[in-house]
Amino acid sequence: FTDEISRALLDGQIDLAVHSLKDLPVQQPDGIVIGAVLPRAMYADVMISRDGVHLGELKQGAVVGSSSLRRAAQIKRVRPDLVTQSIRGNVETRLRKLDEPDGPFDAIVLAAAGLLRLELGGRITEVLPDEVMLPAPGQGAIAVQCREAMADSDVLHAIDHRATNLAVTAERAFLHGLGGGCSAPVAALGSVEGDLLHLHGRVLSLDGVDVVDIEVMGRCQDLADAIDLGRGLAEQALANGADRILQAVAG
Repeated sequence: FTDEISRALLDGQIDLAVHSLKDLPVQQPDGIVIGAVLPRAMYADVMISRDGVHLGELKQGAVVGSSSLRRAAQIKRVRPDLVTQSIRGNVETRLRKLDEPDGPFDAIVLAAAGLLRLELGGRITEVLPDEVMLPAPGQGAIAVQCREAMADSDVLHAIDHRATNLAVTAERAFLHGLGGGCSAPVAALGSVEGDLLHLHGRVLSLDGVDVVDIEVMGRCQDLADAIDLGRGLAEQALANGADRILQAVAG
């Protein structure tokens, strides 16, 4: 669906496109850029369990539903006894599958932002901490795409949130530097304080056994600095074994 929207932008049928940033490919089509990023919502992943128990309290062999390799790998990393199983559909569909009395799932993992935007935050059993579940690059952020010629418009400058844009730009540069797409078992989280950007990246094997967990902090004045920081962290990750992990995942 992102390709169809990109064509509409390039053809002049629309001027702006609004996306969940984590679902946008890191490589934008020629002539299209991300013109603004809105203030980030809650970036964390959350668990919803049928019996209201936390991740550490799930019974041995419990089935956790997730459509994300990143989430499944991180669950396996801390609870190798659990069974992760793919679950598809929108948020409401996944919740219905969890609620089925004879359904296969004991718990599911979703992005907090999506639940909160749908006013379903009351379903959350546990907010998973960063040490357990680092988010996908760009998770929780809303991006506005535009044609390159519109990137400097006053409208986009007015709605762009600088700290969020710098953080997610570094996260996506980390993913791009690894050669990964949005489905790869790669996690990243950036945070900005003053002119410093802290970036935490994680690359995992599908079973969660092999992990490269790496962090960097650097001065960041603009998007170019954020890109350099993300690419630099990706190079360090690859040198520390992330290349071998990602090759194995790719098959």
